[in-house]
Amino acid sequence: MSHLASIGTDLEIAARFLREGEVVAMPTETVYGLAANAFDERAVAKIFEAKHRPTFDPLILHIDNHSRLSEITATIPKEYEPLMERFWPGPLTLIFEKTSRVSELVTSGLPTVAVRMPAHPVARQLIALAEVPLAAPSANLFGRTSPTTAAHVADQLADRIDYILDAGPCDVGVESTILRFTDGRFEILRPGGVTQEELSKCVSQPIVQYDSTKNTDTKIDAPGQLKEHYSPQTPLVVSEGNAVLKPDRKTGLLRFSEDSYPDVKSFERVITLSETGNLLEATSRFFAAIHELDKLGQDLIVATPFPNHGLGIALNDRLQRAAHRFV
Repeated sequence: MSHLASIGTDLEIAARFLREGEVVAMPTETVYGLAANAFDERAVAKIFEAKHRPTFDPLILHIDNHSRLSEITATIPKEYEPLMERFWPGPLTLIFEKTSRVSELVTSGLPTVAVRMPAHPVARQLIALAEVPLAAPSANLFGRTSPTTAAHVADQLADRIDYILDAGPCDVGVESTILRFTDGRFEILRPGGVTQEELSKCVSQPIVQYDSTKNTDTKIDAPGQLKEHYSPQTPLVVSEGNAVLKPDRKTGLLRFSEDSYPDVKSFERVITLSETGNLLEATSRFFAAIHELDKLGQDLIVATPFPNHGLGIALNDRLQRAAHRFV
């Protein structure tokens, strides 16, 4: 592209680009997505091109209402019904058998397709105006930190797309939970904005975490499963509070709460995600804080792990994949 993306709030402009087979960045409650007409394979290919995303990494389709599901799948498992009633719209992605109308480029050759209904009203309005489901992974370069503001998108993709639809910061701040039903049980393929505890209140079947050892570098079952992902350009290490810092290195600290890493005198910049240790608050600020530290040009980011329950499971997953190493 010979120009930079426009940033604006005009839904009609964004929808026109989508109808013309282009890609646009759109807000959701989780992170900003890079959207294209899910039924236009050439448009979908532009997502992979803009992000430098490998084609073995499948995409999530976004819908604005339940009736649009019939364009994507012929079968809605009865086990999904209470989940759809409770969490749609919201940060929950479900896995369905796909119809022939869904391109194998979208699903990376899998016979199934990932679908969610975003809670963000602007996202649903855009889907309605585009009149098709939208394929939309996170609006960032592949493997880099997910964007939760329009500015984050522009930092990485401004010279690769035409339009960024700005609706302010994302409320949830971490990607959707991806869930499938198989062999009489639910399997969390990616932890995210809906916790296992919340899911368990809606269904009677067992819920298990996906065994990521089944993945290879070129074969995964859902987005967000690669070993290295979400990474800032600045090396990031995870520490329980005992990192040995070199005095000649500029280092920033990302901590869950003040108690997570009390001794901060060696750090040039400290971001505390929640003074009160609230996981919901920490989640909403997580990616934005990594972006902030990454832009400071420091030598290292030290991050503390989160309590491994509730939303902390999703945050630890993102940290593990973003980390250069653990100390």
